[in-house]
This record gives sequence, C-alpha cells and structure tokens, in this order.
Amino acid sequence: MIKNYLRSAIRNIARHPFISFINVFGLTVGLTCCLLIIAYIVNERSYDKFNKNAGNIYRVTRIFYAGPNVESLHLSAVAPPFGPLLQTAFPDIKKITRMLPNGTTALRYKEKLFNEQNSFFADENFFDFFTVPLEKGDSRSSLKEPYSVMMTPAVAQKYFGNQDPMNKTIILDNNKHEFKVTGIFKPFPANSHMHPDILMSFNTLKDTSIYGEKQLETNFGNNSFYTYLLFPKGYNADKVEAQLPNFLDEYVHFPVMAGMPRNLKTHQITKLTFQKLTDIHLRSHLDDEIEENGNITRVYIFSAIALFILLIACINYMNLSTARSTLRAKEIGIRKVIGAQRKEIISQFLSESVLITWVALILAIGLTFFLVPMVNSLSNQNLSVSSLLQWRVLLPVLLLPFIIGIISGIYPSLFMSSFIPVKVLKGILKAGSGGISFRKVLVVTQFSISIILIVATTVVYQQLQYVENKALGFNKDHIITMNYVTTLNKQYEAFRNDLLSNTAVKSVGRSSRIPSGRLLDDQNASILQGGSMQPIKVDLKFITTDYDFVNTYGMQMASGRNFSRAYSTDTNNYVINETAVAALGWKTPENALNKDMSYAGIKGKVIGVVKDFHFESLHQKIIPLLFQLPSLRNSYYHNLSIKIDGNNSQAAISAIQETWKKYLPETPFDFTFLDRKFAKLYNTEHQQGTLFTIFSCIAIFIACLGLFGLSAFTITQRVKEIGVRKVLGANVPQIVIELSKDFLKLVLIAAIIALPIAWLSMNKWLTGFAFRINISWWVLAMAGVMALIIAFVTISFQSIKAALANPVKSLRSE
Repeated sequence: MIKNYLRSAIRNIARHPFISFINVFGLTVGLTCCLLIIAYIVNERSYDKFNKNAGNIYRVTRIFYAGPNVESLHLSAVAPPFGPLLQTAFPDIKKITRMLPNGTTALRYKEKLFNEQNSFFADENFFDFFTVPLEKGDSRSSLKEPYSVMMTPAVAQKYFGNQDPMNKTIILDNNKHEFKVTGIFKPFPANSHMHPDILMSFNTLKDTSIYGEKQLETNFGNNSFYTYLLFPKGYNADKVEAQLPNFLDEYVHFPVMAGMPRNLKTHQITKLTFQKLTDIHLRSHLDDEIEENGNITRVYIFSAIALFILLIACINYMNLSTARSTLRAKEIGIRKVIGAQRKEIISQFLSESVLITWVALILAIGLTFFLVPMVNSLSNQNLSVSSLLQWRVLLPVLLLPFIIGIISGIYPSLFMSSFIPVKVLKGILKAGSGGISFRKVLVVTQFSISIILIVATTVVYQQLQYVENKALGFNKDHIITMNYVTTLNKQYEAFRNDLLSNTAVKSVGRSSRIPSGRLLDDQNASILQGGSMQPIKVDLKFITTDYDFVNTYGMQMASGRNFSRAYSTDTNNYVINETAVAALGWKTPENALNKDMSYAGIKGKVIGVVKDFHFESLHQKIIPLLFQLPSLRNSYYHNLSIKIDGNNSQAAISAIQETWKKYLPETPFDFTFLDRKFAKLYNTEHQQGTLFTIFSCIAIFIACLGLFGLSAFTITQRVKEIGVRKVLGANVPQIVIELSKDFLKLVLIAAIIALPIAWLSMNKWLTGFAFRINISWWVLAMAGVMALIIAFVTISFQSIKAALANPVKSLRSE
C-alpha cells in the first residue's frame, strides 16, 4: 500500500510541476535556513566540551563592591594567591591551574623579531585541564622548569622554519630573558574560549625581575590570573562556593582605610564565585574576558528565527496544497466512489507531503554545504556541516521530513478528504467558511513574523548608524595606538621630540588605557567633607596619563586646566570628568576646582574638569573617571597614542617607524588605528544586522509564496464572478482592487498584531546599549507599508491575470 501511495504521489508531483516546484522550493529554503541555524547553535553550545574533564572544571571569578551589595566590578581573573589557598582550604579540589596573559610579547630568534599577541604564563597542570594534543614534548613536564616555553606549530614555523624547534632558545623582552622550547602543542580548537599561541612556564614568574615569588603568595590586588579548579567527577561545587565568604574572611585581610568601618569583613568588600568551564562562552560577559564570548540570548533569538522560517515554509505548503485542491477534486471523488476510505485519502496526501519534504531536505543539505563558507564569512563563525552528523543532531534532522511533512500536510489532507463525492463529480466545490478562516489565520501568521523581522532589521541598522556617528567627546580619527615599552622611559622626551619634528605627527601621548577599552582600574578615594577626609561611596575609575594625552585626543576642558609640565605639583593633582563632579556632590565643574581629595592614598587637588566623553563603547554608561600623572606609588603606562596628519598618513607612519627603530631596535614595530578598535566594538551587532536582513528577506519571500497560493485558490473560486463583473463593465483596476482588498486586510491585521510585539522586542534589545535610539513611529509604519506593498505586488500577479481573462470562457466554465 505504501508503494502505491508513493507511486501516486510521484505521479501527482509530475502532473503539476509548477506548483510542485514552488512547494519544494519554499520548503528547501526554509530547511536550509533551519540547518544553518542548527549548525550555528550546535557550534555555540559545543564550546570547551572537547576537554576531557570539561564537566568538572570551574573558573574562579571575583566581584568587588562599591557599597553594600553594590557591584562595581566583576572580573574573570583573580589574584595569584587564591588558587593555592583554595586548594589548601578545600581538599576536595583535585587540582588547580593558573594562567597569566602577557599581553603583547616581543620575541626574537636570531634576526627574526615578532610581536606575539596570544602568549600566557601557564603552570605544569595546564594540560590536565585543557585537552590539546602535543606534537612534541611532555604534557606533565614541559612547563615545569622556569624559562621553558611551548608553542603552536605555526609559531614554531615562523621562528625556526623547517628546523626542529626543540631545545632552541628564543629571547624575551629586549634580551633580558632566554626561554628554551620544550614542547609543541596543536592549536586550540575554534570552539574554545581561549586560543594561546605561546605558553611560558608559570614558575618563571618566581623570578623577582619578572614578578616575584612573594608577590605570587601575598599580592591580592593584582587580579590578572585566570584560575581554574578541577573537582572530582559529579562533585557538587556549590558546597565549596557557599563557604567562600568565610574563606575570604579567614585568608584575606585588607588594611582599614580612613573612614571605613573597623568591623568591615572581607566578604563585604569582595566576593569569589565559581563558573563552569562550559558556561563561559555563552553565559559569561565579565569585565576582562580572555576573548569575546558568544551570547545565549543570541542562540535563543536565532533558534526562534529558525522555527519561524520553518513555520512560514509549512504554512506556505498548506496554502499551496489547498490552492490546487480544485485540480484534484474529481480524483478524490472517484477514489471515494470506488471505495477509498477517508483515512486512506489522508494517508495518500500525507505521503505526498513527506515525499516533497524529503526532496526538499536533500536539496537543503546540498545548499547548506554550498552556503556554509559564505555564512562563516558574513558572521565570523566557524560553522561546519560535519557538526550536523553527530547522532544527537542527525537523528532529529532525519526525522524532520516526517515531522514537517505531517505538520504541513495534515490540514490539506483533512480538508481535501472531506470533499463529498457527488458534489465534486458535478463540479460543485466550495470550501467551508472554517477552511477559509484557517487559511487566513495562516497568512496573518506569516506576515506577522515577516513584519517583526522587518522592524528588527531596521532598528538594528539605525542603532548601528547611531553608535558609529555619535559624537564621542574626542576625535578618534587619525590616531595610531601602540603598546608602550617601559624601556623607553629614560629617553622618552627625546623620542617624543624626534616624532614631533616631523610635520605629519601632530601630538604624542601616553596612558594606562586608551578609549575603546574597558575602565577596570580603581583605588580608594576620599574627599574633604566637614573638615576631614571622608571615603566616597562612588566607584571612581582612573587612568594614568601624561601631560599630552588630553590634547592628543582633542578632549575639551569644562573648567580648569589640563596637567602641565610648568607645574611640578601636578604629580599629586587630579583631572576628573563631569560625571565624577556630579557623583562626588559638587554642583558644577567650577565648584570642583581646587577641592581636596585623596586617591590611592595620595593627597592632591582637582585642577581641571574634562567634558564627558565615551571612553568605552555605547553599551556602557559614562562613569566617574579620574586622570592622574604617574607617581612613585603608581608609575606605569601601557599605551602610546599618536595623532597624525590625515592627509599625509603614509609619511607619518614611515616617520614613526623610523623613530621607533632608532630607539627600540629590539622591539617589533606594530600599530593599530583607533577608529578600527571602535569599529570592532560593534562587530556582533553588524553580524546580527546582516543576518536579520537575510532572514527577513527569506521570510518575506516564503510568505509571498503562501499568499500567492491562497490568492490562486480564492481567484479560482471567483472565476464566474470576475466574468460577470467584466460583462457589466468593470475595468481591470477595479477587478484587481476587488480581488486584492481581502488579502490586504489580512496583511493589515498582521501589522496590527506584529507591530506592538516588534516594538516591545526591539526595545528590550536596545536596553543592551546605555546610549540608544528611540524607535520612531515611522519605522513601524514603514514596516507595515512595506508588507502591504509586497503583498499587493504578489496578489496583483494573479489578480491581473484573472482580470484580463476572456469573460466568455469564465461564464462557460462548470
């Protein structure tokens, strides 16, 4: 019987090739989108699961409080003593491993000199946590000895070519330290939350010229060490996490600052938490992640889009199947007359639906193979069709034709199997009002989804335009940023003067951080109140700058002055922003001038107030910020910023490179334009906007196919009516309007339903930005009008064809 069903299904598909093509094409597009999004979801949820002990590994994170339960900072790295202390306090912890990122690392082998961006200090337990195969060396001992280093094959090839890299020596940090190559590890998979290229022995940090063993044991202030814990299999880590407040009170003691309550406990100032390794990529967005992570919300959004597009494709199939019901009415009548039962007719139509869906799935798999490289390029992902071959994914995919086939075919099969043989054989075929209503609901659903996606695309595009064009409070154009090298300190003035001697170089400034980064550094601050210094209840971040930083970035002063070389006392003075003025309780920038304050224990005065500017991305609010010159207690720069002439960029870069090599011959010359750093801040939103646009177009296209089917069905039922109207004098535009208005009403209803949902959804999305657009009424109106126009064009194809038909033939038809 099944064989007969399939033979009949193939004959019917071949008998009506155009409608069958539209059915297969619509389902193929829908299934292709679904497969691509499934590949994306599988990839996102697979992060870090390649590690053998992934389910038992936790990362330690640290929270700081600005006040009672007021979180000011949540770091994914912690201070170096915490790892060993946790293992001592909680023996159930099997192992710990610590990593310290080394930032931009200058390495040299003979004449080859490179800057490495992904270098870390890692301890000997590292490979017990992260399951990465080694090509050479031993996972247990290669990082044990100080001054040993491991690297990926690509890095080894860069330095040593085809030579065996083992036991070769590379030079770190301007000839200061020699590291012996003790191992080669394969690159971390793409689905890892980190991708180190170079691993240096953690024990090297015990050298006081690098960090110092005492510092590793006692420094609770440097929260730069990524610390991971390995628990026994199935162990409930929540038991240990619940004891962390007591652990902090026992092991960590902060000096009591002036004005702080003397009975304040450590856990009221800071907090430790545990984070599952497998949760890092999708559920962790802390202030100092190793790399940019994904987002579980994005996974949910694209999962919903996949379901919506698949639903639209199924609705499209239903409408087209019912549209051709008139072509098969007599077939159904004859089947019933010769004894076919309703369940057999239902089975026949379901088998056709499943067969068409199988054909669509096969085509969709081929299309997915073809489109994956393009999607990877657009979305900066690393999707692979092979991810769909896992049995947990493959089995549901193979069941899709049956599920979608039944969902798509159940309504048409029930509808067509309900035909009364006597009526259909006489040519009397009229669908009941309930059937028409259901199809109308399907069209409304399709266009509601399409309108929501149109609004989403428009809002994402507008927000991106807003953040890219908003005035930042400084000029980010034509600024080159570089890593500052401390060996330049003694000859910096000569270096700066050499740069400025070239007219293409406008200004040079140094700072601990640069705009486009995050503001993470803060110290205890006090201001003069009631005759004594009182600690503030404000989270006041700071940047160490030099005299030229403000001018290099073109920042404007709201009152007072910038730091000046003419004032030797400025090393104890401060410049703050307007937000800090308000947060500290001073009414105006002028009121803040010459106010006494203490920061990190250094007493000074406020000498200037800089106008608010966007140091971070527009996702973050402008926060209270303090500028300070380096002092004996706080002397460091990490970044060099150079303002160049935009009309003579190449000459400026050449001059900078020549000067750099003159003063720093052992350090590679490497730079980035600041505007590119800001552009990267919104990469995720750009990718979302691109994907929303693609999915919107696909959803609208499939919805139009469904509308095409319903209009074809309805116009077929009104052939004689059209003929009568033409005989009575109706012209083509009048007939087109008459035939279109009912469908346009459906789209209008869809807009009424969809627009409030779209407005609420996109407003929620915009809450991810501290600075954002307001969704204008015209955006919603435009989405509705676009849907109406698209629908009208789709319907007009059928309507005009019917209106131009010969009325004589229409009136003769039975």
